[in-house]
Amino acid sequence: MDHTGRGWDGQTLDLAAYLRRISYEGDLTPTVRTLRGLQRAHAEAIPFENLEAALGHPVPLDLETLQDKMVFGERGGYCYEHTRLFAAALEQLGFGVTGLASRVRMGSDKLRAATHALLLVEVPGEGRWICDVGFGEGATEPIELVHGAESARNGRRFLLERLTAQEWVLRSAPGVPAGGDWLDLHAFTLDPRYPADYVVINHYISTHPNSPFVGRPVVRLPGPEVLYGLTGTALTVRRPDGTVEERLLEPAEVPKALEDVFGIRLGPADTAALVARLP
Repeated sequence: MDHTGRGWDGQTLDLAAYLRRISYEGDLTPTVRTLRGLQRAHAEAIPFENLEAALGHPVPLDLETLQDKMVFGERGGYCYEHTRLFAAALEQLGFGVTGLASRVRMGSDKLRAATHALLLVEVPGEGRWICDVGFGEGATEPIELVHGAESARNGRRFLLERLTAQEWVLRSAPGVPAGGDWLDLHAFTLDPRYPADYVVINHYISTHPNSPFVGRPVVRLPGPEVLYGLTGTALTVRRPDGTVEERLLEPAEVPKALEDVFGIRLGPADTAALVARLP
């Protein structure tokens, strides 16, 4: 264990339970092929969701709590929770793992604080790769840290470009047509971030009234071809050509949608509290 607090507590993760949770039965050798399979399985099994913050609950980032919630409790989480859990699994398997932070853009040039967490993963003999399991609408496979590197999965394309000597940007576009416009998702530098750094920013994201994750549910889950989403009471299905089908739910319908579409089951008290908070 890295006693300086710079490690990810990989040795304390119940790896077998985690692999069952994401339905991964492939090779565990630290290769790009393994990394690709793990990230894809993680992204398609564990939803992005902010329900703890939306309900006013604390969002702890210690690995024991994350295992209880996301592995054994079959819940999801948002970027800090996903990144912390995935980093622990990769560390136990022998990958080199460095935490990063990025500034969310979503097509805007507005300078925002670096509040999104992602990983830089070193694969022995196979380079460095960006793994972003906690964006909700990001790439479901690793992208090599090379200017112009692309990835395509779940009906969407992703492009990594170097903007300056220090800054990189991840872009996305619809899979069909192939000539669709690129949208900047987020921009980051390679300055390392550690678990303690994530705890500080996580507190702001989970409690500040201006945070987009306080006060309303935000849930995402990539399926084999489509991206399912829930924002407030709006249930959406985004298809490979960029079209979006949207249906507004009644507040009382949201808990059933969480269970049927995203596999999220809340207890009676949280279900009642969530319905009461919805407009």
